[in-house]
Amino acid sequence: MPAHTVYLLLAVSAFFWGANFALAGPVLADLPPLWAAALRFLLGAVLMLALARYQGTDLVGLAKRHWRVHVILGLLGIVSFNLFFFHAMQGTSASNGALIMATNPLLTTMLAAIVLGERLAARQLLALPVALAGVAVVISHGNLGRLGQLEVAKGDLLMLCADLTWASFNVATRRFMPKENAVGNTALMMTSGALMLTAIAVGSDAAFALPGGHAGLALTIMVVGGTVLAYLFWGMGIQRLGAGRAALFLNLVPVFAMLVSGVLGTPPSMAQMAGGAIVLAGVSLAMVPMRRRAAA
Repeated sequence: MPAHTVYLLLAVSAFFWGANFALAGPVLADLPPLWAAALRFLLGAVLMLALARYQGTDLVGLAKRHWRVHVILGLLGIVSFNLFFFHAMQGTSASNGALIMATNPLLTTMLAAIVLGERLAARQLLALPVALAGVAVVISHGNLGRLGQLEVAKGDLLMLCADLTWASFNVATRRFMPKENAVGNTALMMTSGALMLTAIAVGSDAAFALPGGHAGLALTIMVVGGTVLAYLFWGMGIQRLGAGRAALFLNLVPVFAMLVSGVLGTPPSMAQMAGGAIVLAGVSLAMVPMRRRAAA
């Protein structure tokens, strides 16, 4: 797969995950957070399984060979992350949560270097703080002094756990995800996580309710784009570029969230657009050495 195609797939994943922030509002207005997450991944798993069967994938044989990997990745990237994330958002602000998650590329890079022995070029190491600075500008609306006023709360600690869980998922995907069938393995990983999330939701005291029309449309977009396509493209990108390089594209998530919110009626400020430009510059800087090697 050409490098520019991999970059595009990772950017599309970041776009859909950014859009999820705008889509989560109407969904959570009709569903408790735990059931919203469970329903999202149950529907996503059904679509992924159908796609895998359409391609003629031997899901039973794939599950027999790699079920341990599917359970581990489903537990990290779907169950643990969503539990930490939704509970964190009940006890912290969106600004705090976004700022903490913005450190994920750096955290993933560090874990990838320690666990996988990945090495990054000087330009890619330089891109991390540049992109993080852009994220800070986006989150603070250009007033960086606000970042020093953020208070540490229980929700912040839970968001830090979500951050660490997602970084671990990135590294584990690179290390353990089988390479022979991206669609089939993603489908089984998602199914494993969805079943565990649903079991937790059933065992909780959260009441299930069918979403209304507005919430149903938002949930459908989240399932197709922010779940099926995003997880599939993200796994393919990590396998091709490595966990550290792929994680740089997570810096685009708050930028895309800002742009989607603007389309839906909340236009970004000039400071936010400037921060988005800094993020794009940082991610582009990280990709320059790879393009040169490809051209050579």
